[in-house]
Amino acid sequence: MTGQDTRTADREIVVSRIIGAPPELVFTAFTEVRHLSRWWGPEGFTTTTASFGFHVGGVWEFVMHGPDGTDYPEWITWTEIVPPERIVLLHGESAGDPNAFESILTFEPDGAATRLVMRTVFPTRELRDEAAEKYHAIEGGRQTLSNLDTYVTGALL
Repeated sequence: MTGQDTRTADREIVVSRIIGAPPELVFTAFTEVRHLSRWWGPEGFTTTTASFGFHVGGVWEFVMHGPDGTDYPEWITWTEIVPPERIVLLHGESAGDPNAFESILTFEPDGAATRLVMRTVFPTRELRDEAAEKYHAIEGGRQTLSNLDTYVTGALL
């Protein structure tokens, strides 16, 4: 599903981008930490990984380092992986984070490119609003997908 679900629309952020590479290549950029650490996050952020396992139930524990020197502990578990079409993940600060949110990523062929849709559903509307306003999640999502596009079209895989 690429559009908003009417049951969760007030808790969602949806960001999409046409990535100039086929779905298999774009999907591969998510499968290994050596790829993810090169493009993950908004502009100016870097990532240090503590552990990584790309499989259903696997976990990616990492720290995002902001350009201002702030460190953000992050935790992702993969809940569904359908190569090269779909990834569903739960993302929080740590395991058991009550404010963790779900992201559904779909990889749809668009000619020789990929339409990547990242649909993020927060537990509450307030958490969605906080992510958008305080953490600039919409622009951050756009920048992250731009970084991914630059990475995969630069033949760095």
